[in-house]
Amino acid sequence: MRHIISILIENEAGALSRVAGLFSARGYNIESLTVAPTEDASLSRMTLVTRGSDDIIEQINKQLNKLIDVVKVMDLTEGLHIEREMMLIKVRAEGGEAREEVKRLSDIFGGRILDVSEKTYIVELTGNARKLDSFIEALGPVPILETVRSGVSGIARGEKSLQA
Repeated sequence: MRHIISILIENEAGALSRVAGLFSARGYNIESLTVAPTEDASLSRMTLVTRGSDDIIEQINKQLNKLIDVVKVMDLTEGLHIEREMMLIKVRAEGGEAREEVKRLSDIFGGRILDVSEKTYIVELTGNARKLDSFIEALGPVPILETVRSGVSGIARGEKSLQA
């Protein structure tokens, strides 16, 4: 099962390396990883996506809590949460028909065209992974030249929060 794990971690050199090392040493895969400072400059928030049974995820959470830099761990998939990912996608858009189709799809999916050249468009799209995948699929025959995805960012809904 897919799990989104949020980690509040001290903003110290090597902290990210220790978390990644924990996963690689145990043969666990990280599907997505985002890290950025929080409102407290001494802390960073790490959001990672991994897959595993409940037992494996429980083991991961216990191991993460043992790391000296880790302040708090929360499995967002245990409750209501919001997750988003940002994608930049460069597509070949030559000719009026292809250009109109990319613009139409961008509008339908709530994207923004950030850059226009004679032969390409760069589209920015934000949403859950399913939405981004659906946009790629909807492009159909439109040639994709490059895709960049941010990885998942997530936050618990309601009163539940990841704070020190």
